[in-house]
Amino acid sequence: MKRILAALLALCILVPATSAFAFSTEDQRVCLGANLDEAQIAQIYKDFGIERGTVPELTVSNSDERAYLEGLVDDAKIGHVALSCVYIAVLEPGAGLSIKTNNINWCTQQMYINALTTAGISDAEVRVSAPFAVSGTAALTGVYKAYEDISGKSLSDLAKSVGAEELVLTGELAQYIGSEEATQMINELKKILDQTQNMSDDDVRGEIRNIAKQYNVQITDAQVEQLLALCRKLEKLDINALKEKLLSMADTIKKAGEAKEKLSGLTEKVNGFFSSVSKFISGLFGKK
Repeated sequence: MKRILAALLALCILVPATSAFAFSTEDQRVCLGANLDEAQIAQIYKDFGIERGTVPELTVSNSDERAYLEGLVDDAKIGHVALSCVYIAVLEPGAGLSIKTNNINWCTQQMYINALTTAGISDAEVRVSAPFAVSGTAALTGVYKAYEDISGKSLSDLAKSVGAEELVLTGELAQYIGSEEATQMINELKKILDQTQNMSDDDVRGEIRNIAKQYNVQITDAQVEQLLALCRKLEKLDINALKEKLLSMADTIKKAGEAKEKLSGLTEKVNGFFSSVSKFISGLFGKK
C-alpha cells in the first residue's frame, strides 16, 4: 500500500496543474451577421459555447463585408446578406493566434491566422461560425470590427485591405496547389519583403517561381502576377513588424509541437502507471 501511495504522490508532482485563462468582458466581443434570425443567433451562441448577454455584441452588415471584399471575391461568395459570425478574445502579448471554425468550407484556420497577422492582429482567440456552410471570407470583416472595438484603436486601412486580399488569394491558390502549400508560399514571400522592395518586377517574379519550385508546385503566369501584386502591397506595410510576427508565429507553432510531444510522453507514463497499479491490485486481491 505504501508503494501505491508513493506512486500516486509522484504522479501528482508529474502532472502540472492547469487553469483556464480568465477573460474579462472588456477583452471579448461577439460580432453577428446582421441577417441572422433569432433561432440562428441562438445556434451561433451555442457554437461559441457562451451565453448571450455575457459578452458585448456587435453586428456586421453585407455592406461592411463588401468594403474589403468587393472586387477581390466572386459576388456569389460575398452574397447579399451577412451570415458569418465571430467571437474574439484578445490575449496577452506573445500568446499567439488560436482559430476555430464551424460551417466554414473555404477558409482554413491557417489562412485566417496569416491574414489577421498581416492586418495587425497577433494575440487572440478567434472562433468563426455560420448557421450553415459558407466560404468564410466575410468573417474577416467581423474580426476587424470586433478587435477595433476591444482595443479602441483603428487598424490600418491598408493592412486590413491587404489582409483580406491575402486571404482571398491564398484560398484561390489552395484550390490548385493545396492549402498548406499556398499558405507556406505566401509566408515565404513575406520573409523576403526587405529584399523584394529593392527588386524589379521581373526579379520578384523569379523569386515567386523559385518559391513554387521549392514547394514542388506549378503556378500559372496569372497567379505569378497576383502574387507580385500582393507582394508590392505587403511592402507598403511595416515589413520589420510583419517579419517579427512571422518569426513569433513559427516559434509558437514549434512550442506547441514540443508541448504535444511532452503531453504524449506524459500520457504514456500515466497509462503505464495505472496499468501497474491495476496489476498490483489484481495480484493483491487475487491471492488466496
